[in-house]
Amino acid sequence: MSNFDYDLFVVGAGSGGVRAARVSAAYGAKVAIAEEYRVGGTCVIRGCVPKKLLVYGAHFAEDLADARRFGWDVPDCAFDWVRLRDNVLAEVDRLNAAYTTTLDSHKVETFLERAEIAGPNSVRLASGRIITAEKILIATGARPQMLDFPGVEHTITSNDVFHLPALPKRVLIAGAGYIANEFAGIFHEFGSDVTVVNRSDAILRGYDEQIRDRLLQISMGKGIQFRFNATFKNIVKQADGSLKVTLSNDATMEVDCVMLAIGRVPNTEGLGLEAAGVEINKGAVVVDADNRTNISSIFAVGDVTNRVQLTPVAIREGQAFADSFFGKKPTRVDYESIPSAVFSHPPIGAVGLTEGQAKQKYGAVKVYTSDFRPMKNVLAGRNERALYKMVCDAASNRVVGLHMIGPDSGEIVQVAAVAIKAGLTKDAFDQTVALHPTMAEELVLMK
Repeated sequence: MSNFDYDLFVVGAGSGGVRAARVSAAYGAKVAIAEEYRVGGTCVIRGCVPKKLLVYGAHFAEDLADARRFGWDVPDCAFDWVRLRDNVLAEVDRLNAAYTTTLDSHKVETFLERAEIAGPNSVRLASGRIITAEKILIATGARPQMLDFPGVEHTITSNDVFHLPALPKRVLIAGAGYIANEFAGIFHEFGSDVTVVNRSDAILRGYDEQIRDRLLQISMGKGIQFRFNATFKNIVKQADGSLKVTLSNDATMEVDCVMLAIGRVPNTEGLGLEAAGVEINKGAVVVDADNRTNISSIFAVGDVTNRVQLTPVAIREGQAFADSFFGKKPTRVDYESIPSAVFSHPPIGAVGLTEGQAKQKYGAVKVYTSDFRPMKNVLAGRNERALYKMVCDAASNRVVGLHMIGPDSGEIVQVAAVAIKAGLTKDAFDQTVALHPTMAEELVLMK
């Protein structure tokens, strides 16, 4: 008989925590999980899932306009933000219930309250109850990073977008990463005037330079404004409810909403990790390749470790943890060639090394591109061009990176990622017959 209340106690019921909990329980472990907000975590409740539903909604703006060129007599259409918002929140409720049911069906005991680490083998619930466990898994995720300047209390983050009472007419978005560019596209398609403010002179740091430059060009062509090398001095809320924003160069703007999208920070504050002796580095839990901290009984997965802040990575880490420590199948996550997407307008898909990264690693590289106008855009009278880029190691001709911007890039790059992972060469792409007429055929036609 165990001397502990549970074999495993998971703190945080997001994607990684839920996967680890249910798989460990399926292996026969006695498992409990604590969540202070809602089961499902950032991705399901206030992140990628509801955001993607907003992206789908935003695409109708261009699709309805394009439909006229395809013979459809589409009248001028009004957009109802409240209807979309409420439908999205209803879907979030459904997913929250589904995740909860999944835990229940695997006999995982769920505590809907905050839990903090009380020792190497114990947690303290908000109710004051102390629970012991042979292993503790930290899966508390991350939250939007905030700034510190006068008037910052008048800003919102991506968490708040899904609860806006009305669609703001003028939106200022701080930041230029994937969240900032995605919401810039969403708000613009819904009819808001959008300005993106960034402290540097580049967007989407970490993505291939040609691809991010193409997105900037297209976004500006659509009417999204960008202000680079600028920071905030202050925000003043005016009598009519609008916000007067003063930037570092003393330029001022009047907007209805300021959204901060400058990155995300691990949720480690107030968890009792330092008191338990768990090593923290720049706010993130430090773990080894087996997701174990410096305390042998405490582990961590997902965004709280700040390794790769992507939901599928957290899920893989949760699965690997369960397989390794309760399934007797030692497993480690391979972090090479992880595909990613930016659901901007148009979307970006990427996997592997950028051209710059490949040159640093291999020295000589070969780059192949296809710069084309998607067939649908041609008939729609839309000048927006897609760009596909393949980066190869010159010595072996192995494809080490694929980057694309254009319709459905996220869908296409998922399949392309298999080829990168398999170590295929440019010749393998060239020898594959094109599927015509598609956009994806450009992957095997690049010169």
